[in-house]
Amino acid sequence: MDLDQQTRRQFCARTCSAAGVAALGAAFGAVLQSCGGGSPTSPGGGDAASLPTINGTVAGASILVTIDAGSPLAAAGSLALVRSGAGNVLVARTSQDAFSALSSTCTHQGCAITGYSGQTFVCPCHGAQFDSGGRVLSGPAPTALRQYSTQFASGVLTISA
Repeated sequence: MDLDQQTRRQFCARTCSAAGVAALGAAFGAVLQSCGGGSPTSPGGGDAASLPTINGTVAGASILVTIDAGSPLAAAGSLALVRSGAGNVLVARTSQDAFSALSSTCTHQGCAITGYSGQTFVCPCHGAQFDSGGRVLSGPAPTALRQYSTQFASGVLTISA
């Protein structure tokens, strides 16, 4: 085999390898685009703002949250993320005396939901959106968020599993 034949073979082998890598990269990119993001840490929530946070206190199997005039949940229509030793819970104040409490774990890939847009909870990983009742408004989440029971009396919200 002469030098020109060897050089051509090397050139062809390298070209085919490069084309294969490029095709694999394009296919991988298309798969990532279908989820709206590249990884659980890549933003997919678009224009979502961070939810205001409130600390809750664990009491038995419940989380207690004090709601006063300075609370992010003081007004009907407000949303917040309640943090406690029992875990995080999404809370929406649906009326003057009613609240909705939901799991903060997205049903798509288990990302922590920490954002909102308008009255909608938004997953930061792939952009799934949920209403204040936990229903999926837009995917890729396949199912609604788990809902917890709530009671509100004397300025204290009780969230129970």
